[in-house]
Amino acid sequence: MQISASTIFFKFCECKYVRLSSDPIEVPPSDILFIKRVSEDTKKEEEDDDVKHPKCKFNWQKPFCCDLCGHRFSEKSYLTAHMRIHTGQKPFSCDICGHKFNQRAHLIMHMRIHTGHKPFCCDICGHRFSQKANLIMHMRIHTGEKPFCCDICGHRFSQKSYLTRHMIIHTGQKPFCCDICGHRFSKKAQLISHMEIHTRQKPFCCDVCGHRFSYKSYLKTHMRIHTGQKPFCCDICGHRFFQKANLNRHMVIHTGQKPFCCDLCGHRFFHKSQLNTHMRIHTGQKPFCCDICGHRCNRKTLLNRHMKREKPFCCEICGYKFRHKSTLSTHMIIHTGEKISLL
Repeated sequence: MQISASTIFFKFCECKYVRLSSDPIEVPPSDILFIKRVSEDTKKEEEDDDVKHPKCKFNWQKPFCCDLCGHRFSEKSYLTAHMRIHTGQKPFSCDICGHKFNQRAHLIMHMRIHTGHKPFCCDICGHRFSQKANLIMHMRIHTGEKPFCCDICGHRFSQKSYLTRHMIIHTGQKPFCCDICGHRFSKKAQLISHMEIHTRQKPFCCDVCGHRFSYKSYLKTHMRIHTGQKPFCCDICGHRFFQKANLNRHMVIHTGQKPFCCDLCGHRFFHKSQLNTHMRIHTGQKPFCCDICGHRCNRKTLLNRHMKREKPFCCEICGYKFRHKSTLSTHMIIHTGEKISLL
């Protein structure tokens, strides 16, 4: 007897048939009852699953279905592990730090933090990693692959987290808030830097000049001033930089891209700092103040220019004014008649 292969048979240990093609297959008469029984059981399971979860359509390849979200699995053990997402159960615990995990595989990866084991190695530079995912991301440095693209400006990134961080430029979102003063920031690193104002804690010290820093990474970047190291290089003109941020700012010269736009007048800028300065024209904000006369400016360069014209030191005899105290002292000789000793 021939039977259509469109009837799908799950690979139970006693099952003798597996669908290989859409062609009819020859089935011995002795197995007809077995086939009918499996088909009836299958239909009943499909009806039961549809009642439990509308999205949970029966699938021979993945017969185990989550009653809560409808996700299907090929093995019962996978379903058991999945259910811990819904229950919050974390049965696997680290003996060293007590951190708990819902899967044994996650505990094994975590243990590498304590053991220092890094089984995944880059074939190009020899750098080693504790997780395969980290090696995959690292390889993009060598291949130049940037699979994550910004839908607004087309800028591409090697990691999804970089794209997420970049999107804040377009949305203007500032999710990171200072608990002390309420100031908000678009990046966590900016918040961390801001917290130094309140804590004043700087445990990392430069052995050369004694300058102190809140974080080791800041000290590492600072040391390049003394060593002259410039590890970030422009691929177009070969110009080198101390910091990656400086390289990114420099690249705008070659691309001509002006991603920062004023919402009020439409003027565009290469850098966000330029946009911030420009916005003071519309807001009237003048944060830079002269300590001598109280004159306020919207840019620091204007304040510096003003300070050059400022003459705070006045001669009490003739009223002549000077920018520097030393110049006033020299001028006073005219009135006192004192002779400067050359010795």
